[in-house]
Formats: sequence, C-alpha cells, structure tokens
Amino acid sequence: MSVAHPWLEQEPWPTQQMPKAMLEERIERVLTMTNIGYLGTVRKDGSPIVSPLEFYFDHFAIYIFPQPNSPKVWAIRRDPRITLAVANPMAGWACVMGCQVFGRGTLLDPGTPEWERGMKVFKWPASAFELGKVGGSPPRGQLLRLDPERIVYTEHMMRKYGYAPRQIWLRDSDTTAVVPGGNVT
Repeated sequence: MSVAHPWLEQEPWPTQQMPKAMLEERIERVLTMTNIGYLGTVRKDGSPIVSPLEFYFDHFAIYIFPQPNSPKVWAIRRDPRITLAVANPMAGWACVMGCQVFGRGTLLDPGTPEWERGMKVFKWPASAFELGKVGGSPPRGQLLRLDPERIVYTEHMMRKYGYAPRQIWLRDSDTTAVVPGGNVT
C-alpha cells in the first residue's frame, strides 16, 4: 500500500464525470502550463508523422507556427485531421497530467484577420529571441490553428476527489464523458 497516496491503489478507478466547466478549467490549465507538444498528422501512405513543436492556446484554439513546406504542412493540406499531445514534465502517477487534442487544422495565410489574431496569441518575439532574431516584425509564414473537436484529459490526482482520471471534452456537447480505466497490472 502506498503510504503517501493510497487513493492511487483504488480499483476500480472512479468513474465520476467532471462538470464541463470544471473540465475546461483543467484543460486550460494544462495547455498554459507548457507550450511544447507533439503534433500528429497522417502521411500520404497513411503512416503517422509526430513532431515536437511550440504552441500557444487561447479559448480552445491552439496556434502553431509550422516550418514552411515541412512534411506536416503537406500532410495537413491533404488531410486536416490532426492531434496534439501535451504532457507536463512531472514524474510519477500522482502527478500525471496532460491531454490529447483531436481536431482539424487550418493553415492561416499571412495578412488575413485570422492570421493577425493568431499572431497576437503566438508569442513569436520569444521564439525569435531564442533564434537570435531580436526585434523586427513577426515571421510572415503560414500559421496553423487547431480547432479541437475532442480532448481527452488525463490527471490521476483527480482520482483522489472521486473523478475518473480520464475525462473527455466534446466541442458540440454540454456534458463530458469518461474513459473507463483501472486494473493496470
């Protein structure tokens, strides 16, 4: 038995759904605690491409500045279904926290109102500074906006409070769902 975290040993795992507003707060928290995620796209032959990248989140829109003409850009042009996996770099089951965002990607052209909005969210000055490009104007390439349709949120600490550790947010639903779990031997 875990002395520090006995609630981790509870089986089966709790199955209580979070209220949607509470789940949205948890998702917003995890997507603002870090800005590095793993973007998954599908190649022409059907195999996956997963790339680590920088992102910024605002009101359930996620903005990414993809490398022009990269395999992921060509994949998104062909098939806009994408996923972004985000996990906070912590250790142990007690602090596992992250989400998988499933949705459609839209490549925004420079100068459009959507691109201008996204560039206000995307912290390009910090990225430019890291690359030694101090000052100046924003890069002029396409910006990717991921519009989530479904988000699977995982936080094992929520088991302590009776909630299922995996909760599902759906854009077009007023309620949430849970992913059954437990017995991980």
